[in-house]
Amino acid sequence: GAAVQRIKARGRLIAGVDQNSYRWGYRNPADGELSGFDIDLVRALAKDILGDPGKVTYLAIPTSRRISALQTGKVDIVARTMTITCERIKQVAFSTAYFESGQQVMVPKGSPVTAFDDSMKGKKVCTAEGSTAEIKVREEPHGSSLLTVPNQLDCLVRLQLGEVDAVVNDRALAAGQAAQDPSVQLVGKPFTTEPYGVAMNLADTDLVRRVNKVLEDYRAGGAGSLWMKAYDKWLAADLKGITAPPAPKYRD
Repeated sequence: GAAVQRIKARGRLIAGVDQNSYRWGYRNPADGELSGFDIDLVRALAKDILGDPGKVTYLAIPTSRRISALQTGKVDIVARTMTITCERIKQVAFSTAYFESGQQVMVPKGSPVTAFDDSMKGKKVCTAEGSTAEIKVREEPHGSSLLTVPNQLDCLVRLQLGEVDAVVNDRALAAGQAAQDPSVQLVGKPFTTEPYGVAMNLADTDLVRRVNKVLEDYRAGGAGSLWMKAYDKWLAADLKGITAPPAPKYRD
C-alpha cells in the first residue's frame, strides 16, 4: 500500500513518541538514548517494514499534539501511551490495543485525597492537556479545580513543587512516576479502562493492517512472546500481575 511504500522509499519510519515517561518512552541517562516499552514496539515495527529496528526517526511530541502530528503528516505513527477512544477514532486510525490501563489518582504520601471521589473537593488537580484524564476530571471534578500542562511529567513536577494537590493520570504512567519519586503514591482504584493503540493517519489503511500484523507476531508465543519480554523488562516491577497482552479486537 501507499503508506508502507512511502516509508520504504524514505528509508526510515517517523515515530511520534514521548521522551519523559519513565518505563514507556524516556531518555536513558546512561546513554542518552530513547528507551522503554513503547520504544521497543516502534523498533519492532521498523524491523518488520524496513528490515532494521534502528531505521527510526523519533519525534518527541506533547500529549496535546499527537493527533495534529498525524493529520499533518509530520509522523507516520504515534506510539505514546495513546488511549483508543470513540472521539479519537474519528480523527486518527488505531491499531488493535497493545496494552490496557486505567485512570488513577496520584498524591503525596499523607494526602487527605484517597481516591477519585469527593476527597478531591477544594483541591487542585493536574492532568496533561488533551488526555483522557483531562476529559474525565472535567466531567466529574468532585469539587476540585483543574490545571492542565503539556505533558504528564509536568504534573509530577507541579506536585513536587506543591503547586497542585493531586494528579490524575493513566495508572501505567503514574506507576512509573511513583517509581521515580518515593514521596508520592497511587490511591484508590483505577476508575476507567484505557486501551493503548498505535495511532496513524486515517488515510493510511495499509499501514494500519501492517501494524496489526506486527502486533499479532509481537503477542504470539505466550510467556515467551516479545510482548511479555518487553513487559518483564520495562513494566513488571511497577505494574505487577499482568500475565498476557490484551486480546485484539478488530473493527468490521
